Amino acid sequence: MDMSSHRIVVVTGASSGFGAMSARALALAGHVVYAGMRDLGGRNAPQGDAARAFGRDHGVQLHAIELDVQSQASADAAVARILDEQGRLDVVVHNAGHMVFGAAEAFLPEQLAALYDVNVLGTQRVNRAALPALRRQGQGLLLWVGSSSHRGGTPPFLGPYFAAKAAMDALAVSYAGELARWGIETSIVVPGAFTQGTNHFAHAGKPADAARQAEYDDGPTQGLAQQALARLAALEPADADPAAVARAIVDIVAAPHGRRPFRVHVDPSDDGCAVVGAVADRIRTEFLRRIGLDDLLAPRTGAVAGAR
Repeated sequence: MDMSSHRIVVVTGASSGFGAMSARALALAGHVVYAGMRDLGGRNAPQGDAARAFGRDHGVQLHAIELDVQSQASADAAVARILDEQGRLDVVVHNAGHMVFGAAEAFLPEQLAALYDVNVLGTQRVNRAALPALRRQGQGLLLWVGSSSHRGGTPPFLGPYFAAKAAMDALAVSYAGELARWGIETSIVVPGAFTQGTNHFAHAGKPADAARQAEYDDGPTQGLAQQALARLAALEPADADPAAVARAIVDIVAAPHGRRPFRVHVDPSDDGCAVVGAVADRIRTEFLRRIGLDDLLAPRTGAVAGAR
């Protein structure tokens, strides 16, 4: 890669899974990457050290940065540091997220609110920190890591997570139109269910109401959770590689501004989201054309702050 084309990138939730893979892949592709993680001085200290070691060992610019998407102050500080060190920020990768598994009824409302806080409000905090700089630049990319669960075939006992990812996707679509005239581009990567290699299922949260969950475990739905997980795993091809998500992100970032795909599916199990998503995105395109706002379908090139 011509280093003049390198991007300044921040990846949220980069301590593990898709985030860690993407941060490393982007750094190897020649970009300056900030791997956002929370609690770098505590729980995620080893992950921060691993990211820095990767950068040193491979001669690439991979920096660990404190970024807790559940804190506006943390998001603001992270973006301020990047701007101070690099003078600009080109790409925000919204990857941070959390999964839960269990009967929807057994989760307390507060648990759903907490899940929404990570998966949806976290992107809003980072956007509020980063977008003023991107809008001043008149160019940038928001790259959202979604989930095929928001529109594809959905197994049981993942309802709160699915609802949060659906909300995040809806927010991403709305932002796309609002930011286009500012020269800011939107791409949404839609991974399917990777049951191996990301620790999503291993680290999934559980319902707080254990008694209510026990009713599902002992009633007509006894064994359903195990069936769902086993059959979901069986649907996944043996060669399914979560690193394919990172490769898709690298390709999007490398594409010319204004020509990046709006949505990219990476779903070896083919749960049907790509079919439903294609229809939804077509309807969006047709609707914006019908109301004379089709310029919102692509970022304005050469946009400047305050442009009309």
